[in-house]
Amino acid sequence: MCGIYLTNIKYKDKEISKKLDFMQFRGPDNKSIYKSDGLIFGHLRLKILDLDKRSNQPMHFNNLTIVFNGEIYNYKDIKKELKILGYNFKTTSDTEVIIKSFHQWGPHFIKKMNGMFAISIFDRKTKKIYCYRDRLGVKPFYYYWKDGIFEICSQLKPISDKKKLSNKAISVYLDCGYIPSPMSIFQDINKLGAGHILEIDLRKNTISNSSYWDLHKPIITNLSYDKAKSTLHNLLIDAVKIRLNSDVPIGTFLSGGIDSALVTSIAQKISKTKIKTFTVGFDEKDFDESKVANKFAEILSTDHNHLRCKSENILELFKSYFRSFDEPFADNSALPSLVLNKYTKKKVTVALSGDGGDESFFGYNHFEWLRRLKIIFFIPQFLRKFLSFFVLPFIFKGRTEPLKLILRLKNIKDFIPEIFIGLNRLTKIKDNAWIKKYKYHMSSSNIYQMCADLNIKMWLEADSNVKVDRASMAYSVEVRSPFLDYRIIEFARTLPLKFRFNNGNRKKIIKDILEEYIPKKYFNQPKKGFGVPIRSWIRNELRTEIESNLSDDFLNIVPNLDVIKFKKMLYKHMLGKHNYAAYIWRLYILSKWYQEFGFYKNER
Repeated sequence: MCGIYLTNIKYKDKEISKKLDFMQFRGPDNKSIYKSDGLIFGHLRLKILDLDKRSNQPMHFNNLTIVFNGEIYNYKDIKKELKILGYNFKTTSDTEVIIKSFHQWGPHFIKKMNGMFAISIFDRKTKKIYCYRDRLGVKPFYYYWKDGIFEICSQLKPISDKKKLSNKAISVYLDCGYIPSPMSIFQDINKLGAGHILEIDLRKNTISNSSYWDLHKPIITNLSYDKAKSTLHNLLIDAVKIRLNSDVPIGTFLSGGIDSALVTSIAQKISKTKIKTFTVGFDEKDFDESKVANKFAEILSTDHNHLRCKSENILELFKSYFRSFDEPFADNSALPSLVLNKYTKKKVTVALSGDGGDESFFGYNHFEWLRRLKIIFFIPQFLRKFLSFFVLPFIFKGRTEPLKLILRLKNIKDFIPEIFIGLNRLTKIKDNAWIKKYKYHMSSSNIYQMCADLNIKMWLEADSNVKVDRASMAYSVEVRSPFLDYRIIEFARTLPLKFRFNNGNRKKIIKDILEEYIPKKYFNQPKKGFGVPIRSWIRNELRTEIESNLSDDFLNIVPNLDVIKFKKMLYKHMLGKHNYAAYIWRLYILSKWYQEFGFYKNER
């Protein structure tokens, strides 16, 4: 894994070096700067494949120069194809395969690549720069463009100097807890969307953006359940196999969930030696899955490593948090993810994870909410509105706000975006215009598939993948997720609903595959997720810290924040009357980010 940088701004070497130092943790093994044709290329390398310096970047071939972050999992197959076409290779890296694939097949070579990547290739003949981001948005890609001046980078901080905050992005953050692409927290800095190509024409001073991959309307398969299960199983085996290719030590993250258990099971079956597995356990029972994970490791005979984590271990990591998460990001599971990666780095540099299984196989709790709420929307809207205004408050005194808002929605399709942006929003002006770009992915007649697609296109890219990338890169660990193989994503969407979500049985087909490795009695447990007890911390360990950072001075400078509403929520939460932890954490993280980037100084 690496960090990339590219610009046509005439910075001095010391300035470029400083920019790269901001993200040194992404690639501690080599730092390179190269200047040519009015461009400056920067690269930080974390050595995974071909540890020799010959595979350092920027890499050149004929008229091409490349900087690349990520892994191409099928590079060996593509390399064989290129050799047949007459290409010779000087390295055993995937970078050389990429640049020669571009040379052979041109800008649309990317469709042959299976991996996670952020790539920039400069073609001296055409004076064009071609940039690519992987299909699911696993790897980050930020770019600044204004009047022909540009910067491209793996992280936000190196290109954020003297940029203005985006009020629109802050409003979206208040609603979601993250900032979806193409927005960033800064004006004029964007994220390249997942599955997109960015083309910069240096002669014409133009920039264009297009999609090379997307979710399309699926054609439901007529395969039998058993055939579908065996096909999916084989896809998963191949997805794990190609992700085990590494020239450095490799392991897996193993929680009490079925996705990581299945990835680990397959990895252990493929591996000739014991796979190293890593689990974090918590003292709080509601968040601890370590007993189940330890049992999985025992059954699979892995080389298991179990870290017991206390709240103080997590709270110590805030410095790493704001160094690596350099855009406001309020998913509190990022904290234990940092702990896990810090622990893992002591023994391996690459880890496989189970991320991505919930999106394709209906694993999240909100799929169950949809199932239960369907009956409510059979009631005519006018009657539901009446109930919300005149009946509900008398039956349930207090704590009815979410249900009231649900009853007032037009239909259940309108409820789906609310899952991701929240019913109890903190913004004064409610603006849903930004979410309209996802309208295509909400057009399915199947509400579960519609929700799953929105999960993939918005939440997965902007939340889950950001968490995994930043938390792992903070400690120079590369995380690979077999469930994010685009072949599995595409195949899952062709499966009948009953194969994945049968009478509330979430992930049915995944569970049935896992049963071939682990007896069902050990993994058929309620889903806990990978979070921390933020609700309790806000009232106790973090109370002074929260109140200090969420002063009136700060709250009043946050654009579009309903300050009065938020202060009421904070007050009720501290009294233990309501759980508004997610909203309070969102504002706390924003406050710390403002201070980190110099937009606010906490005088307390």
